[in-house]
Amino acid sequence: MADIRSIRPAAPILIGAAVMLSLSMGVRQSLGLVMQPLTRDIAISVSEFTFALSVQNLAWGLLQPLAGALVSRVGFRPVMLTGASLYCAGLLLLATARGLFAVMIGGGLLIGIALACTASAIAMAVASRAVPASVRSVVLGLITGAGSLGALLSAPIGQTLSGAFGWRAEVLGFCVLALAMLPAAWFAGNVDKVALPRPTADRTDVSARAALQSAVATTPFLVMTGAYFVCGLPLLFITTHLPSYLAICGMDPMLSAEALGVIGCFNVLGSVFFGWAGARWSKQALLGVIYTTRSLGLCVYFMIPPTPLSTLVFAGVMGFLWLGVGPLIAGSIVEMFGLRWQAMIQGVAFMSHQLGSFFGALGGGLLFDALGSYDLAWRLVVGLGLTAGLVQLVFALARPWPRQLATR
Repeated sequence: MADIRSIRPAAPILIGAAVMLSLSMGVRQSLGLVMQPLTRDIAISVSEFTFALSVQNLAWGLLQPLAGALVSRVGFRPVMLTGASLYCAGLLLLATARGLFAVMIGGGLLIGIALACTASAIAMAVASRAVPASVRSVVLGLITGAGSLGALLSAPIGQTLSGAFGWRAEVLGFCVLALAMLPAAWFAGNVDKVALPRPTADRTDVSARAALQSAVATTPFLVMTGAYFVCGLPLLFITTHLPSYLAICGMDPMLSAEALGVIGCFNVLGSVFFGWAGARWSKQALLGVIYTTRSLGLCVYFMIPPTPLSTLVFAGVMGFLWLGVGPLIAGSIVEMFGLRWQAMIQGVAFMSHQLGSFFGALGGGLLFDALGSYDLAWRLVVGLGLTAGLVQLVFALARPWPRQLATR
């Protein structure tokens, strides 16, 4: 009870971080809904649209370590406010797009930069600093879960606006939602006033360069980062290509929005559960369980003809396993390296994840354009996911990280 009371002063910070993350991720996860009408309207191919989303994820990943380093230099608030402003600008440019260039800059580059400043790595670093270690894993799960609620709001709103007024109105609706990120980022920025704990004897206050050198020399971190790369492959593949796949199979267009909404709902349950579980069992082993189970779920769904029921069940399973990696990755990095450079080191891991997302979205579009189906794409995603999950799980059980270092 005392631990719960200890987070009350941080409530405005945590609520701001959760709202910012929720809107940032919710809108981003809903962009796949505009693919079919947008590509028809401005005469670009599916692979060109997915290339723009791949650029978004690549920019997000490559700039995440830089954004993480900047918050240690200039503070969280300036970085998050800049990201929220760029998010709105990118959506406005996308809503007025007449060709591939505007889609690439607005939906790709600007939103990618914005995500590096407002999404999971930064929000998790904010929450980690704001609360004591005894409740950190649970709080990270709650923030991740609350952050996933954005898809429940953005997907149905977007689909309704698209059906009534067209895809441009849908993107403008997303822009209105994104405006709320500005006050949320301001409140979350109060974390700059929270003092860092003094470094212990075994974890001195090192420079950014020394922190990076320590990270790349830590084998559990390298294994986790490699598996995180493969984790990125199926996630953007689903958000980008599931609406198109369902349209090809003759499903109701609203089913895509419903599936994304179910993913968002079960994200909450999965994030809270794995935040709780990460405080009790090996975070590294839990990551391996998530990757393996997720791949098996993909395999079962794509092996059988889709129905509305199977699609919603699939969305629920994927949602439960989707963002649960967030508190586990963030908690593992704090255990390994402390709070001082958490945002930067987590940014390095997340860069690997986004490279996987880049290849997942782009590769799915290219294979669809070349073969006219997603069969080979999902088989590759499943095979790589099973391999990464089993490697992560076996390594975590064979060489467990000494968790007691986190509480020295």
